[in-house]
Amino acid sequence: MTFRILAANLPKIVPSLLLYTLSPNLLQNKIVFIVYFETKKFKLNKLQKEHQNMLLSAKQDWLGNVRNDILAGIVVALALIPEAIAFSIIVGVDPKVGLYASFAIAVIIAIVGGRAGMISAATAATALLMVTLVKDHGLQYLLVATILAGVLQVVAGFLNLHKFMSFISKSVMTGFLNALAILIFMAQLPELTNVSWHVYALTAAGLGIIYLFPYVPKVGKLLPSPLVNIVVLTIIVYVFDIQVRTIGDMGDLPDTLPIFLWPDVAFNFETLGVVFPYSMSIAIVGLLESLMTANVIDELTDTESDKKRECKGQGIANIGSGLIGGMAGCAMIGQSIINVKSGGRGRLSTMTAGVLLLILVVFLNDVLSIVPMAALVAVMIMVSVGTFNWTSIKELKTNPVSASSVMVATVIVVVWTHNLAFGVFTGILIGSLFMAQRLSQFLIVESDYQDKTDTRTYQVIGQVFFNSSDRFIGFFDFKEAVDKVVIDVHRAHFWDITGVAALDKVVIKLRREGADVSIIGLNEASETLLDKFAIHDKPDEVEKMMGGH
Repeated sequence: MTFRILAANLPKIVPSLLLYTLSPNLLQNKIVFIVYFETKKFKLNKLQKEHQNMLLSAKQDWLGNVRNDILAGIVVALALIPEAIAFSIIVGVDPKVGLYASFAIAVIIAIVGGRAGMISAATAATALLMVTLVKDHGLQYLLVATILAGVLQVVAGFLNLHKFMSFISKSVMTGFLNALAILIFMAQLPELTNVSWHVYALTAAGLGIIYLFPYVPKVGKLLPSPLVNIVVLTIIVYVFDIQVRTIGDMGDLPDTLPIFLWPDVAFNFETLGVVFPYSMSIAIVGLLESLMTANVIDELTDTESDKKRECKGQGIANIGSGLIGGMAGCAMIGQSIINVKSGGRGRLSTMTAGVLLLILVVFLNDVLSIVPMAALVAVMIMVSVGTFNWTSIKELKTNPVSASSVMVATVIVVVWTHNLAFGVFTGILIGSLFMAQRLSQFLIVESDYQDKTDTRTYQVIGQVFFNSSDRFIGFFDFKEAVDKVVIDVHRAHFWDITGVAALDKVVIKLRREGADVSIIGLNEASETLLDKFAIHDKPDEVEKMMGGH
C-alpha cells in the first residue's frame, strides 16, 4: 500500500527532490507526512465504506420490502396466537405466559437476531422441556429457567458453538424437515376429529383459497393468500353464525400489557441446582432448532445469515421473555415458512408479527376471538405440505442406504418422541457410525518383498483410526522371518490414539520377532500425534506395556 501511495503522490514528491541538497531532513519529513496522511485517509475511507454497507444492509432488512413484510407479519401474528395458547396449556401455565413470550421474543429477535425474516416465539420444542419443572416447582422457577437459558445461549454465541452445525448432514436436515411437517400436520388432527361437517367444509374452503387465490388476476399477487383465507372464513362464520371452534375457545386472552416481572425465588445454589438442567436442555434445543431453521430460510431465500449473532439474539430474547413473565422459546420453522411464503423477507415482518400479536390479544381480543380455528388449520396444513420434502421419497430408491437410513431414523425418532433434538442427535450418531464404517473400508495395506535385502515393505493407504485399527493390524504377517520391515505411510493418516496404539502393536510385535522395523513417510499431523502418544520408540513404556502395567 505504501508503494501505491508513493506512486500516486510522485508529482508532489519529485519537485521536493530539489530540496534534498539543501535540507535532506525536510524532504524526508515531507515524504513521511504524505505517506502518513494518505494511509490515514485510506483507512478512514475503508471504515466509511464499511459503515455505509452496514447502513444499507440495515435499511434493506427493515425497509426493503415494507408492504409484503407487514402483510406477512399479520398472517404470522394470527397463526402465532393459537399456538402460543396451546403451548401454554402444554406447559401448564396461563395462556398469557405463552402470548407474552411470543410478543417479547419476536420483537427482540427482530432487532438483535442474525436472520432477517425468521420468526421466533414460544415453541413446542421448548415447551415440552418445561412441563415437569412447572408441575414440581411452579411458574416462578420457569421464569428463572428461561432467563438462565438465555444467558447460556448468549455464552454459546460468544464461544462460537454454532460451528458444530457442520455435523448436521443433508440427510439429517431432510429428516428434520419431514418430521417437522408430520408433527405440524398431527397437531391439527385434534381440530379435525369429533367435529361437525362445517369444520371440514371451512378447512377445505380455506385450502382452496390458499392455493387458488394467487392465480386470481391482479389481486392474487397483491395479498398473501393465507391472510385472505383467515379474513374470508372469519366473515363467513360471523355472518352466518356457524358454530365452530374459534380462537376465543382456546382460553382467556390477556387484557393488560406485560410488565417487568422479576422472579420471586431465592437466588441461591439450591435454586440453581433445580433450574440448571432444564435451562441447559432449553438452551441446547432452542439453539439447535433456531440454527436449523436459519439454514432452511437461507436456502429458501438464497441469502446468508449470521449464526453467531443468532445465538446471542435468541439468548437476549429469552432473557427479555423471562423478565416480563414469559416462557422460553426459539425459532419456529413452521411460522418462518408461513412468513416467507406470504412474502416476508425482512426484520419488519418479525417485528410486525410480535407487535400485532400483542395489539390483537390486548386491545382487539373481541375481534380476534371470532377467528375460526379451521382457518388457521388450513394455514398449518399448507405449511405442512410445503415443509415436507416430497422428492426425498423418490430418492429412497436412488440414495445410498446409509443416507436413507439416517433420514428415516431422524423422522421416526422425532415423530415418536415429539422432540426435534432427540431426532437430530440420533441422525448425527447414526450418520457418524456409517461414516466411520465407510472410511474404515477404504484402508488397504500393500506388501512387497525384496529378496536381495531381505526386506518386507508395507505400503499403507487410507485412514487409521478407532474403527479401522483392527483391520490395519490384520494386514501384517507377524510370523514371517525377515531381517527388515519398512512401513511406508506416505498415503496414510493417523487420526487418534487408537490408530497410534495399533501402529505401536504392529511395530512391537515385529521387533519381538527379530525384525528391524522403520516407519517412513509420516505427514506432519500424524508425526505430531505419534511423537506425543506412540511408545514403540520408548523402551521404558514398551517394558511397562509388556509387563502388564
